[in-house]
Amino acid sequence: MGRLPTIIAISSVVITAKITLPMILETLTAFLMPPPPATIPPVVAAEVAEYKETWKCPDCTPSEQFVLTELQAKTNITDLNALATLMGNIKQESKFIPNICEGGARVSYNDCLSGGYGLIQWTSIGRYKALGSFCAKYGCNPSSLEGQTRYMINEPIFQRVLPEFEGYGYTIPQYMTHAYYWLGWGIKGNREVYAYDYKSKMVMV
Repeated sequence: MGRLPTIIAISSVVITAKITLPMILETLTAFLMPPPPATIPPVVAAEVAEYKETWKCPDCTPSEQFVLTELQAKTNITDLNALATLMGNIKQESKFIPNICEGGARVSYNDCLSGGYGLIQWTSIGRYKALGSFCAKYGCNPSSLEGQTRYMINEPIFQRVLPEFEGYGYTIPQYMTHAYYWLGWGIKGNREVYAYDYKSKMVMV
């Protein structure tokens, strides 16, 4: 019986050695092995937006600058004379005051009961109502500069003459003829004088 504890003790040492030795070797191997190479993500070139020069009018009012910007952003008009002609006509009609009723009263869209209204003095019942319908459909204010400018550019009668302003290189008097088909004014007034004034103030930036 004296040998039995000795045999058990020796067996335990052997079994323990068999279990722990591989674990030790595995740990040493993992410790001594070089780490895997770091994964370097590929270099992705950043997209650079192309800058497009447009006509600006530094000395114009904020309302004039807004309309000038929208005319270029929402159409393909790039010709200086074309833009100057359009701006001159709007100034003659309303001085870029969107809530002006013919005669000078400053009222909301629903309160201009006679004559023209807004940026280009929409006068006929059809065109006047179409402004309100457009803004009701697209969520704009028919009394505001933003709403009227949006409608003015999208109005069917302007869209019909728009190709004449997109890239023909006409003189201001020639463009003025197409502006008449757009607005159908009764009095020409100073619209051509205003157009030449805008032409002198605009710069390409």
